[in-house]
Parts: sequence; structure tokens; C-alpha cells
Amino acid sequence: MAVKDEVLKALENSKGNYISGEELSQKLNVSRAAVWKGIKSLREEGFVIEAVTNKGYRMPLDKDAITKDAVRLSLPLQMRNNDILVFDTIDSTNVKAKQLVVEGKIGHGSAIIASQQTAGRGRLGRSFHSPKNGLYLSVVIKPDFEMSKSTLVTVATAVAVAEAIDDVCGCEEPAKIKWVNDIYLNNKKVCGILTEAIADFETGSIDSLIIGVGINTSTKGFPDELKSIAGAVEGRYSRAQLAAKVIEGIIDHVKEISDDLPGFIETYRERSLLTGREIKVYKGVYRKDPADEIRGIKAKAMGIDDEGGLIVMYESGETETLTTGEVSVRLD
Repeated sequence: MAVKDEVLKALENSKGNYISGEELSQKLNVSRAAVWKGIKSLREEGFVIEAVTNKGYRMPLDKDAITKDAVRLSLPLQMRNNDILVFDTIDSTNVKAKQLVVEGKIGHGSAIIASQQTAGRGRLGRSFHSPKNGLYLSVVIKPDFEMSKSTLVTVATAVAVAEAIDDVCGCEEPAKIKWVNDIYLNNKKVCGILTEAIADFETGSIDSLIIGVGINTSTKGFPDELKSIAGAVEGRYSRAQLAAKVIEGIIDHVKEISDDLPGFIETYRERSLLTGREIKVYKGVYRKDPADEIRGIKAKAMGIDDEGGLIVMYESGETETLTTGEVSVRLD
């Protein structure tokens, strides 16, 4: 690993604290001149690195840059050769990922990352507000499991994102999952997930899955109608490290889908925001405008089944297992 890369990793791991040139020199077993040369190269690449006499160097995490090198260095060794493309602004990371997959330019484990989306999308055709300085990414998966298990991809991703937020961001409360694809902190949505498929028309099978993740890192600039329900993963952390942890978690958890009972199912249950709560179930009506909804059916969320379905009990005492794509669930 080049000295520049080692310096970057040390600064990323310091989580915004100052680290002296002497300490960097000793830690990396290189000269002070090599450390300075590495910092100079990083600044030329766009990294914001502060230098204060008698304190040393640091990367201010409220101004952290997302670069492919920063993301790659936070990935485990076996994933560092995966394609990582980073954009400041893009229409949609999912759209770009699908385009590149169809063109044969990227494959399994590749990721598209952006700080802003101009045409972000959510489930059921809804728009996804994607302002500046957020974290929006898409991961490409080439499935090696039966397509009957494809609904578990979103479940696996939700667990990966929740775990990444807990590991990297140091939030006081653990991240929760609102069935099936939303991540919550302090009872506010901070992340949405959208999984899309690319079909192989010759075989009739799914060639690739594009897993889109949008994480709010601030609510600055959010419209007033969203501020009451939308939250953000705030604090001093590296967006590059968070992106890497999400990518790693998605790739690792998706591997478990071929198992008889994936390990992430139990974690999904433990992080469920709905279990034991009174909810309303909306079947096949909700699309873009909440005003178009019929009155929801009152129910109680009883738990999560082995396929990631939500088990509900209606006021009549009848139970049903809901699966993704056929309902929208809102807290009562």
C-alpha cells in the first residue's frame, strides 16, 4: 500500500481527531517527509486535511469527501478490487448502475456512490428526496440463489445498513427497521432501500439485482412536509467509511440467502420497529399521493417470518403474512 493510502486510512480512523506528523511517521514506519508528501497528494486529490501547529493533521468529518480511494481503503482486502464509481451529483445511482451492467462495464460487488441525486426514486414510483451531502449508493449483485428467495435481498440489505450505521456513526440509539425497507433512528426515517432486477430475456431469469440505498446525513434543505417524518444520521463520522461498511454488509449478507435460514433474519427480527405495535395495512392502493389511500385496515404486527414477511393480526383475530410489493404499512 502506498504511503498516501496509509496516511489516508490513519486519518479516516482517527475520526476527526488530530494526529501528529511524528505519530503518523512512527505508526506507518516512514519518514516525516514521506508523510508530508502523502498529505500533499491527498489534498491535490480533493481531500480536506487541516494542519495545526503542535496538534498535527486531521480530516474534519463535517466536510469529508467521498472518493473511491477512501471507500476502497475501508473495505476488506477481498473487496478492494471491486469497481467503485463516485459522483458528486447524479440523476440516480440505480439508473447508472443498471446502464453500466447492461453495457457489461461492471459486475458483481460493484458500487455507484453519489452525494446528491436529482431524480432519486423509491418504491411504487415515489420520488426519493436526495439533497446535497447525503449518501446514495447502489450495489450490483449477481444472484446465485433461487429467485423464489429474491425478496430476502431487501431484508439482507436493511440489516446491513442498520449494522453499518451502528458500527460507524456512534448513534445513541440502535438503528431500527420498519418493514420492509426503511431504516429509522429515534422514530424518524433516515434511509430507504430500493431493489430492482435486470432480466435475462433469453433465459427468463434475473441476471442482476441493483440494490439502491439512500441515507440522510442531514435534514438541511428538506421541505417542511418531510421534516416531521424524516431524520438524519448526524454526527462526526466518515461518509466514505459508512459507504464501505454498507457495501461490505450487503455483499456478505446476500451470500447467506442460499442458506436454509439466513443468519440475518434473526437480526432483522431484533431490529423490527413494528413488532408488537398497532399499525394500519394498506393493500394495493397506495402509490404516490397519501390522499389517494383508502382507510387502512387496523392490525397488530406480530413478528417476522423466515422469508422476511410481516405477520399481522387483524381486529377480527385473523392472521396474515404480508409480503413485499403488495402492501404499504404505516404506524398507527
